[in-house]
Amino acid sequence: MASSPAQILPGSTVIVNDIRSIYNGYKGFVQRISDDKAAILFEGGNWDKLITLPVKDLTLA
Repeated sequence: MASSPAQILPGSTVIVNDIRSIYNGYKGFVQRISDDKAAILFEGGNWDKLITLPVKDLTLA
């Protein structure tokens, strides 16, 4: 019996895995998911950034 991969849901901590993105390697929190895209919140000291990325470019942290 094969186990299914973990599902990315709102509240999950994810890492961006896209070498073309300036956010490659950044860790953030999933805020919402719509179709095949997720809104990710990145927090870094004195800045916060919310961006939308394809779910296929994310891995669970």
